[in-house]
Amino acid sequence: MLKRFISYYKPHIKVFTLDMLASFFVALIGIVYPMVTRNMLNDFIPNKNYRLIIICGVVLLALYVIRMLLRYYVQYEGHMMGIKMQAQMRRDMFSHLEKLPYKFFDNNETGRLMTRMTSDLMEISELAHHGPENVIICGVSIIIAFIYLATINIWLTLLLFITLPIMLYITLKLRGKMRDAFTRSREHTAAINASVESSISGIRVTKAFTNAEKEQEKFEVNNLKFTYARKDAYKAMGIFHSTTSFITDVFNVIVLIAGGLFMYAGKIDFADYSTFIVSINLFLNPLTTLINFMEQFQNGITGFERFVQIMDEEPEKDAPDAVDVDTLDGHIEFKNVVCRYDDEKDVLSGVSLDVAKGETFALVGPSGGGKTTMCHLIPHFYDVTSGEILIDGMNINNITLASLRRNIGIVQQDIYLFNASMRDNILYGRLDATEEEVIEAAKRANIHDYIMTLPDGYDTQIGERGVRLSGGQKQRLSIARVFLKNPPILILDEATSALDNTTEILIQQALDELCKGRTTLVVAHRLSTIKNADEIAVVSEGQIAEQGSHEELMALGGTYADLYNLQFRANAM
Repeated sequence: MLKRFISYYKPHIKVFTLDMLASFFVALIGIVYPMVTRNMLNDFIPNKNYRLIIICGVVLLALYVIRMLLRYYVQYEGHMMGIKMQAQMRRDMFSHLEKLPYKFFDNNETGRLMTRMTSDLMEISELAHHGPENVIICGVSIIIAFIYLATINIWLTLLLFITLPIMLYITLKLRGKMRDAFTRSREHTAAINASVESSISGIRVTKAFTNAEKEQEKFEVNNLKFTYARKDAYKAMGIFHSTTSFITDVFNVIVLIAGGLFMYAGKIDFADYSTFIVSINLFLNPLTTLINFMEQFQNGITGFERFVQIMDEEPEKDAPDAVDVDTLDGHIEFKNVVCRYDDEKDVLSGVSLDVAKGETFALVGPSGGGKTTMCHLIPHFYDVTSGEILIDGMNINNITLASLRRNIGIVQQDIYLFNASMRDNILYGRLDATEEEVIEAAKRANIHDYIMTLPDGYDTQIGERGVRLSGGQKQRLSIARVFLKNPPILILDEATSALDNTTEILIQQALDELCKGRTTLVVAHRLSTIKNADEIAVVSEGQIAEQGSHEELMALGGTYADLYNLQFRANAM
C-alpha cells in the first residue's frame, strides 16, 4: 500500500524535493538560536563583546526572514502538491467507478461513495503534504538536538534519550486503538452521508406523505452511531495525547533534577546548564509535533485504505479475444441462460428464446419474474451464470463492451436526466451530433414543440433529475436521446407504465416511430400496448411460461389470456 501511495508523488517530484529541502533548512535554522544563546552566556556577555552581540542579532534576524520565506514555500507549494495529488486520486477513483459493474452499485450507496471521494481524499492530501514534511523537520531536528545537546553535556543528553524508547513503545501501543476507533468513525460518517443523500433525494415523497419525523428518526440512528464512534475515537485520542504529553513533561523534570545535581557536582557550569534548559525544546518540540501528527496520520491512512478498497474492486473487462463491432444487425438469441446474483437463487433458469432481426419481442408477466434481468443481460450489465447470449451469432462475451452498448438503446420507466440543458441531455445519445440532428431527434420524439415554448429553448436547464419536467416530458426527452443514438437494438423496459392515458398515447407514437427497423425487446405492464408485437413471452419465476403471438396466446387460454382479460375488464369498468 505504501508503494501505491508514494506513486502519487512522482508527477510532483520537483516540488516535493524543494519542499523537503525547505523543511530541512527550516529545521537547521532552528538550532541557531540556542547556539547563539550559549555563546552569549559563555563568551560575549562575560567578555563584554557588544560588537559580536549586535552582529549575531542581525544574522539571527536575517536567518529568521529566510525561514519565514521557506515556511511560506512549504505551506503554499506543499499544500498545492497535496491538493494536486488529491485531484489525481479523485480522478482515478471516478474513472475506476465508471468502469465498475452494475452489481457494485447495487451494494454501495451513493452517499458512502461520495464520502470516500471527498472527505477521505481531503485527509489523504493533508497527510501527503504534512507527512513527509513533519518526518523531515522533526527527524532532522531530533538528530541535530542530540548532537548539539551532547556537545553541552553528553551524560545529561544520554539520560534524556534513554527515556525515548518508553515513549515509542507507548505511542505504538496506543496507535492501534486510535486507528480502529477512527476507522469506525469513518464508516459511520459514510452512513450519515448515505442517509442524508437518500432523504434529500426523496424529499418530495417525504413531504407528500408527511413523514419528516420518520426521516428524522432514521437520520438520528446513524447520527447517534456516529456520535458514539467519535466518542470512542476521541477517547482513544485523549488517552494517546495525555499519556505522551505526560512523558514530555517527565523529560523536563529529568533535565531539571539531573541538571541541578550535575551542576552541584561541578560537572556542568551555570551557562551550559541554562543553555541546556533552553535547548531542550529542540528535542521536545519536534517530538510533540510527531505526537500530534499521529491523529492526522491515522486519518490519512484510514482514508487511503478506503480509497484502495474502491480501487481494488474488479472493473468490467473485455475478454482477451473480444472484437470491436461496428453496426450489429440485431438478431438476439438466449440459449439456456441461467442467471443469479451473488449466492441467491436463480433469477433466470434455463431461458431460451430467439428474436429475429427487426422483430418486436414483448416480455410480460408478474413483477420479479426476471423480465428486467433479461434486458440487463443483453448489454452485458451482468454476467450470465451459465448458458450464452448471442447477437448476430456472436457470444456477447466476445464483443467489446463499448461496441456492444453502442448498438443498444434503452428507454426505462425510471428516467435519469442530468442537471443540464435540454440540448445536453439529448446530446448524451451521441456527443458529436450536430444541432440539426439534435432538433430532428427532438421532433421525432414529439418534444421539439414543447422545447420551443420555453424562454431559453434548447438551452433551458431542467434541474436535478429533470425536476422541472413532467413525467411525459422526461420520457420524450429520453426517447429523443435514443433517436439520436440510432441503435439497431432497442430495449423498452416499461417505458409507458407510469404515464396517464393521454400522455401514453403521445409517447407510444414516439416509441412506434423509434421501433421502426430495429430489433425491439419490450417489457410491458399494459398488455394493450404490445398486442401487435411479433412475439410475446410470458416470463414467470425465471422461466418462459408461454410464448407466441397475441392471437396464439389468447387462443391458448393460459396465463397471458388471464392477464389480458383481467386488464380488459378493469379498463372497461
